[in-house]
Amino acid sequence: MEASGCRRRQLPVLLLWGARQQTNLCDESLMLEKLPACGKSFEEMMKKVDTKRWCNLTEFITYYDNFTQCTEREANNASCFWPNPLTEGFITGIHRQFFSNCTSEKVNWEDPPDEILVTLILIPVMLTCAMITLVVWCSKRSDILV
Repeated sequence: MEASGCRRRQLPVLLLWGARQQTNLCDESLMLEKLPACGKSFEEMMKKVDTKRWCNLTEFITYYDNFTQCTEREANNASCFWPNPLTEGFITGIHRQFFSNCTSEKVNWEDPPDEILVTLILIPVMLTCAMITLVVWCSKRSDILV
């Protein structure tokens, strides 16, 4: 009986908490207003990097990390989850602006020369044959199995 009374007292608290959760809707206009500041900051930091090195992530990884944290912070300040379609679109725009020429070149794989290929094939084959011979030879010797 007492547990039921306790639940009744908790119900208004839960309802109020649920109502509070409903009021924290994503303010997309605020987020879209604040995100360009993150892009501007990233743009200023990228000016320090030579444009020929924009495709080398190690040259600007800290700047990109700051940019990502900024977009996440602004999305959270606007009560939006991160990432969301709007922030993804903004980040994609930054990628187009700075990294559109960073295409990965296809690697043309070639077979190794025949001498190396034959060696790489024969070594495991010969080791397998040697191990089989050793096992058969040891199993035929009854004096070792004592």
